Amino acid sequence: MVANVLIGLVCLIHVLIFLAETVFYRSWGVKVFKIKPEDVADKASAMSNQGCYNGFLVAALLLGLLYPEPAVAKAFASYGLLCVAVAGVWGALTVARKVLFVQTVPAVLGLVFLYL
Repeated sequence: MVANVLIGLVCLIHVLIFLAETVFYRSWGVKVFKIKPEDVADKASAMSNQGCYNGFLVAALLLGLLYPEPAVAKAFASYGLLCVAVAGVWGALTVARKVLFVQTVPAVLGLVFLYL
């Protein structure tokens, strides 16, 4: 139960990131990611590409929550959480330290509870 709540939380975080990087990039995304007005147009396609990858993470996590076969669901959840954890570490090293706490910590906690 705790693992599913954490997987759901990580999934929700990545739905929001996906939306900020794609659909709402020019309005909400530029505020979230603190993009300077002069850089908005130049970064739009790169942000959209990043959003696409976050969408794939959401898909894996949703399959982890909803797939009817428990072993397959656990494999999808593990894959999604591991990807998020690694991406969070990379983001903390290359973008901002807070990424570690927003992405990696919930993903690692989800993995811990998934395997308890």
